[in-house]
Amino acid sequence: MTTTSPADTDQLASALAVGTHLLTGSYRAEAGTGRWSWSDEVDAMLGQQPGAIEPGPEALESRLHPDDRDRVVHDAVRVLSTGGPVVTARRVVDSHGRTRTLLVTAQARRTRDGEPPEVAGYVVDVTPVQREAVQRDVRRALDSAFVSAAAIERAKGVLMAVHGVDEGAAESLLTEAAGATGATLREAATQMMAHLADGEGFGRGAKEAVRDALAAVKPAKRPHVHEAQLARRRAA
Repeated sequence: MTTTSPADTDQLASALAVGTHLLTGSYRAEAGTGRWSWSDEVDAMLGQQPGAIEPGPEALESRLHPDDRDRVVHDAVRVLSTGGPVVTARRVVDSHGRTRTLLVTAQARRTRDGEPPEVAGYVVDVTPVQREAVQRDVRRALDSAFVSAAAIERAKGVLMAVHGVDEGAAESLLTEAAGATGATLREAATQMMAHLADGEGFGRGAKEAVRDALAAVKPAKRPHVHEAQLARRRAA
């Protein structure tokens, strides 16, 4: 007999605790009697109090997402005909109108006295995992959008400074370069800035122009405290 030390138990507990906690329930349906039963966790997934409704196909069908109903019937027929285990994902709309994605296992098994089989399995609410995946995709998309915007703005700024054009004209120049090569606007901007960084810059004339522009910067005139107070009183 193999024994487990307290240290091994702690390590096993830590390994099992990794990841997102998912609500898990169980169910059973007797083909002969038509009697269904499921755990309180399944009720929670359907957005209702334990025992609020009688477990059964009608109660389940009323919560199924309309697009998944035909597939659920097909899965049930397959389980009863083959007897093999089946794992499917299906969506339900709980009593609060929230759509949940459930992972359902099912396996038909005959009773000892040869009665019609019963179907039993587990139900796992994988909505949190799905939500986390969507949030990761959104974060990646936002990060990519910010990086793209920054690269494009830098390239436009260079074009505006060198050509003496406004922002719209600078974007047109960048768009033309991208369109001529089939590159995206971000790719064109990134490649343009990389080429400039690897080269000798804009030359002496551009450097002098930038130096003169920086030297022309003047401090902004800020109103004194009493002037600001007077302006607020007049506005009131």
